Amino acid sequence: MERFYRLSIPIIACVMMTGCDGSASKEEAGGYRDAGSPVNQEAVTALIQNTMDNMIFVEGGNFQMGDFGPIDPKAEGLYYTADTDDEPVHEVTLDSYSISAVQVSYADYDIYTEATGLPKINVEGRNVEYRAPDVPAGVDWYQARDYCEWLGEQTRLPFSLPTEAQWEYAARSRGQFQLYGTFDGKHMNPGVNYPTRDEIKASTPSGRMGPHTIGLYPSNSIGLYQMGLNGFEWVMDWYDENYYKRSPKNNPMGPEEGEHKVLRGAAFSETYRAKLIISRRHSAPDISLDKPIAGLTHSPSRLYTFRCSLAHDDQS
Repeated sequence: MERFYRLSIPIIACVMMTGCDGSASKEEAGGYRDAGSPVNQEAVTALIQNTMDNMIFVEGGNFQMGDFGPIDPKAEGLYYTADTDDEPVHEVTLDSYSISAVQVSYADYDIYTEATGLPKINVEGRNVEYRAPDVPAGVDWYQARDYCEWLGEQTRLPFSLPTEAQWEYAARSRGQFQLYGTFDGKHMNPGVNYPTRDEIKASTPSGRMGPHTIGLYPSNSIGLYQMGLNGFEWVMDWYDENYYKRSPKNNPMGPEEGEHKVLRGAAFSETYRAKLIISRRHSAPDISLDKPIAGLTHSPSRLYTFRCSLAHDDQS
C-alpha cells in the first residue's frame, strides 16, 4: 500500500491538469470522449486516488495452482472439487504485481461511464433492482477490460484484468492452502466471515439474494476482500478445460484464443462448494448464452463483476 501511495501523488496531479505536458485536449490528456456535458473531473481524480490507495502489493513467488487436495494433508489425499478442469495441480511462478483490494463498485463505474460518454449500465429491467453505489458493478468481460484499460490511460500505468494465476495466488493469500477468500481462508460462516442472508438482501433495492455490499467482513490475510464470494469475477484468460495440463510455469497468461473467458467465484444462489477459490468457471465474454433459455439470450449482468491488477516493471 505504501508503495502506491507515493506513486499516486504525481499521477493525481497529472489527471487534474488538462494535459500532462501542459497543453493538449481532453482526449489527449485523459483518453475519454466528450459525453455532451461537462465531466466531473473532481470525481475522476477522486476515483483514481481511491483506486491507487486500494491497490494491494502482492509479492511474487511460487505456488501450487489448482485443486491442491491431493497434496494438502488436511484433505487426506482427496480432491476438493468434482471438476477436472482445475487439475492437475501444477507449480506456477509469478512476478510481483498489485491487485485491487475490492471489486469495482457501481459508484466507481458510473464515474467512468460519465467520463467516457458511455451509457450508464444496468438502469433497466431486473438488473436495476440489484444496483446500489457500494455493490459490485455488473458487467460483461469487455466492459471490465475497458474499465481497467481506462485506468491505465488515466494513470499511464499498466492496469489490466488480473490473469487467472494472479487471481488465484492473491485469493489464496500468496498461494497458501486456503479454500475461501475469507479472513481465515477456512469454511464460510455467515455472520462471522461472510454476510448473512439478511445482510445480502438489504444491500440492494431488490430485497433478494444477489450482489452485496463491498467490504462487509474483514479481508483475507493480505488485504483482499470477498475474493470469489460476491459474484463471478472476470480474469484476462481465455478458457480451456485442459489448460492446466500444459500451462507454462512462469507467469501463465492462458490460451492465445478461445470462445469463453475464465471466471472465478460463483452465482449468488450456489452452494459454498461452488465458492471454493480453486473452482474455475467460464462464459462468453459478452455473457451471451450458447442456447437461449426461456427467451433469454444473455445471462444477467448482475452476476458478473471484476477488479483490476497492475503489473510492475521493477521486480526488485
